[in-house]
Amino acid sequence: MRRGRLIVVSGPSGAGKDTLIGDALEAIPELALIASATTRRPREGEVNGREHVFLSREEFERWIEEGRLLEWAEYSGNLYGTPKQSVDDLLEKGLSVILRIELQGARQMKERRPDAVMVFVRAPSLEETRRRLEGRATETTESVESRMATAIKEIAARDEFDHEVVNGDREQARRQMVETLKRIVAEGGHDARP
Repeated sequence: MRRGRLIVVSGPSGAGKDTLIGDALEAIPELALIASATTRRPREGEVNGREHVFLSREEFERWIEEGRLLEWAEYSGNLYGTPKQSVDDLLEKGLSVILRIELQGARQMKERRPDAVMVFVRAPSLEETRRRLEGRATETTESVESRMATAIKEIAARDEFDHEVVNGDREQARRQMVETLKRIVAEGGHDARP
């Protein structure tokens, strides 16, 4: 059995990463998503353990000390990280794992797991990014400004990624994301240990 591939999806808030990842998960049965750990509050409709593992800051810091995270970073005042055991278990079963993480965590992941395939998702313009963020009922004006400042830095780093998906036309972006991830999954990783 071949080991799965580790796929990192990153990009600014408002780029539509969650929607495109959801489309890919429906289209590619060999693809799995794990819940990242975070200290941010759940949004309406989010379930603990499905979208994220919601932790207090103290719990999250304990996970860091115990080496339970592949990567972690602070983003807009909250901590986010990738549970190591969840990723390794799925890869060994031959599933490819898709991670949605921000730029700092993506850089850590590429350093620690050089075989990870990096995919950058962005809106077609900064103006569209702002419009999408302001359209969220969950974002304050201060939060939008913080996320926009971060988006500018993230977009400047897009050349660090193996693939880029510009999410302007929804259907075109969906097709591009699914086709890209199907190719990555089909390549597979090295042979899993017996």
